[in-house]
Amino acid sequence: MSVHTLSSPVSAVPAVSAPTRLRLPDLLHATDRGADAVLSGRFDHLLPRGGVPGDDRWYTRLHGDDELDIWLISWVPDRSTELHDHGGSLGALTVVSGSLAETRWDGEGLRRRELAAGDQAAFPLGWVHDVVWAPDAALGSTLTGPTLSVHAYSPPLTAMSYYEVTERQTLRRSRTELTDTPEG
Repeated sequence: MSVHTLSSPVSAVPAVSAPTRLRLPDLLHATDRGADAVLSGRFDHLLPRGGVPGDDRWYTRLHGDDELDIWLISWVPDRSTELHDHGGSLGALTVVSGSLAETRWDGEGLRRRELAAGDQAAFPLGWVHDVVWAPDAALGSTLTGPTLSVHAYSPPLTAMSYYEVTERQTLRRSRTELTDTPEG
């Protein structure tokens, strides 16, 4: 066994302690696999009798262990998650059906993007956003059924903080809630 030593000093780079061994690409892969499983019917037994509610948000855990939680979440018109972060968890999502609009804080203001079926998004530590149902642009704005998405969090959620944008265009935390579900 050989030992390699550095002949020159390493520049002082602060060590970043990740909350999990999983990386954002791992979470994107997990949500993609989860979305495929939902579309192929492997989780039909977890859906509510009569189908996913069209008038309120709904969610169910698809997988859970000490390292990773995977959730199927429905989104309906006129329901917001509020600006929030995921505490000490990394996150990712894949849109299964329908469309979502994400509004996120970019450090200077709010930015909006639309996510359609098949689109993915990843959320590093400190990501503050709001996610809402959006009309499916491909089908026209008359569609009002729920959107489905698969979300992964690592480590599993334990807290979510909620924020407001001040008059000075800064972000202010308004509250923190302990949680073990994707709804604070």
